Amino acid sequence: MFNFEDYTKNFEKIMSQSPFKIDDAMKSMMDYNTKVGKIALETAKKSTELSQVWAKESLAALDPFVKGAEKPEDFMKIASDFVSTQTQSAPKHMAEFAEVAKKAQLETIDVMMKAGKDAQEELNNVAKKATSPKE
Repeated sequence: MFNFEDYTKNFEKIMSQSPFKIDDAMKSMMDYNTKVGKIALETAKKSTELSQVWAKESLAALDPFVKGAEKPEDFMKIASDFVSTQTQSAPKHMAEFAEVAKKAQLETIDVMMKAGKDAQEELNNVAKKATSPKE
């Protein structure tokens, strides 16, 4: 008959004999997730700040529209100025977003490379233990 305690004891026994340490693997995974999560959160915060600045600039550029124009020519001048302002500011803002994305990408690659190096070292250690003569 199935007994949960026996199952748990046997599972613990198997895991204690395994060359892979589950606790170490979990710690490594949590460390990796924490680092990647921090990068994602910082990137989201910076992206939000940039979006807010761009939105405020765009809304400020719309102010002349609500003040009104007496002649159609004045309205067309306001519209032309708005389009010109947006056309000039868009590349600057897009470059700022690109820098944020580039920074996040480089930081993520660094974290991934370190995680890969750590995993390789762990596998080498396990392989050495598994192939070393038992005393």
